[in-house]
This record gives sequence, structure tokens and C-alpha cells, in this order.
Amino acid sequence: MVERYPRIRIHAANGYLLIRDGLTLTFFMRHSHAAISQAVHQALETYLRAVGPDSLALYADEEGYYQSLDGAGWALVHGNMQHPRMAMIDLSGAANDPQSYRFVYRGRLLEGPSLKNQPGAVSAVSFWLPTEYIEEHGPERVRELALELASPLPFCSGNAGLSFNCATSLVGMPGEAHKLRFRYPGMDVPDGSWVSLHIGTRVRGPSWLTFLGQPVLGELGGASGLRARLHHPDTTVQELAGDRAVVSLGPWPEAGDTEQGHVLPAYRELARVLEPWLHHEPHLHASQPIEDTRRWERRFLD
Repeated sequence: MVERYPRIRIHAANGYLLIRDGLTLTFFMRHSHAAISQAVHQALETYLRAVGPDSLALYADEEGYYQSLDGAGWALVHGNMQHPRMAMIDLSGAANDPQSYRFVYRGRLLEGPSLKNQPGAVSAVSFWLPTEYIEEHGPERVRELALELASPLPFCSGNAGLSFNCATSLVGMPGEAHKLRFRYPGMDVPDGSWVSLHIGTRVRGPSWLTFLGQPVLGELGGASGLRARLHHPDTTVQELAGDRAVVSLGPWPEAGDTEQGHVLPAYRELARVLEPWLHHEPHLHASQPIEDTRRWERRFLD
């Protein structure tokens, strides 16, 4: 373990890196693409300044195949971002380490007919970092970056923390991460594209940085009301513009380790406070028994 989290590298038989330890910063917005495209584009520019433009090397085309993110590729990305109705954008790192850096945006037309049976659908954007980034730049820089990314986004909720960065669409991959995530409860398995079809204004769960907007923050009594409910000495609540707040659970993100008795008490306290507003995954998507899904969702509560 690298002090606060495990070093994870799981490869396929052909050497392709399936899963690695990393960080994911995700924001859920109950707004259609047209209303947030400029804000998301601003956040993408902030991300690129932080990680360097060469950190993203591939983009997914309309068929889902990855192509080189050259000048023509970037022109397509910017064109998609300016589409008046919706945008589905997936950019990743170099072919030898595609799970290191990644930008995933699902800008939906929420009032469109295709979502009439999905009342909890939202738009979502995710930014990935390798753990090497926090080791090089320090956790305060990552926290600053998370706040910079969040600033223009009209989020209902968001999370930034450790994760098993992986291509969840690959056959057999979720099972590998499933075995590990029960040991390391502070590490999430990012699947923002699916979650954003159902989460609505609810909260994904506690993470190192948990971003709260409306209506949940208001129902908690605002930042001051939330602060009054949290007593762990490592927990801080910072008010943000636009009736929003971010809860920080310590100076560093931590994975925990149930085999070593590291159960992350600050995370558990926040989970108890947020319990009435936590998102529960629909049964129909379960790639594992629903009992395991619910056990994972309640990992900080039971």
C-alpha cells in the first residue's frame, strides 16, 4: 500500500491495463446540455491547463472506437460541445495507460422524448487523474483543482476521491474491481454515465470531497446546518457560491482497508448524515447480485 491507498495495476492477458488506482472528480447537473455546455467547456479547459494537453491522446468516435486526438480530433470534440441539443464526449490518455487521464461528458436533452421514462436523468461530467498526480503535486493542489472545476458547474452533487479507474464496458472487468472495492471502501468504481441516468438530485455517497448543491444542501440547513451535524476533527465544510458547499474528509484521500480495521470514521459519519438523500442503484443494471450492490451502497452505514 502507498501509505493511504493501494497501488493497483490489473492487466489483461494481452498486457492491456484494465484497472489502476486513480482519482475521479464527477459532477451531476440537473440541466440540459444547452444550458451548461459553456460551463463544461470552461471546466475542460481548466483540466487541460492542470494536466497538460498531451495527457489526453484518444477520443471515442460515434461507433465507440478510439481515435487519435489530433487537431482534427479536437475540432470534432469542440464541435460536439457546441451541439445545440446534446453531447456525448469521451477522451482518454495514451494507449499504454488509457485509465490515467480521462474526460467523460454526458450532456443530455433532459426534456427529450428518449428520457421520458427516466425522471432521474441528469447531465454529468467526470475528470480522471492518476494517483501519481497527487503524489507529485500534493493533495491541496488536487483540492484546488476540484474547486476550480466545480466553480462554473451548476451541480446538484459531486464527488472527488480515490477510485479504481477502469473501462467499465470491458467484459469481466467489473468483477475484478468488485472483489477489491469491499476491501477498500474509500475507493469508488466510476460509472458516471450509468449513474447519471438515475441519480436525479440525490447524492452518490461520501468521498474525500463531497460537493452538495440544491436541493439537498438546503434540506440539510445549508452549510451551517451541515457543519453542525459533523464532528470528526478531520472534517471541514466550506461554503461555495450559489448556495453550494464542499465537505472535505481530511487532508488526503484515503482508501481504508477493512482487512486491517481501517474503516474511515469520518466517511461513516458523513454517510449517516446524508443517508436520507443517498442514491440507490436500480436493480436492473446490477452486474452482481443486488445484495452485493446494496452492501456496497451501505458500506459506511452497516
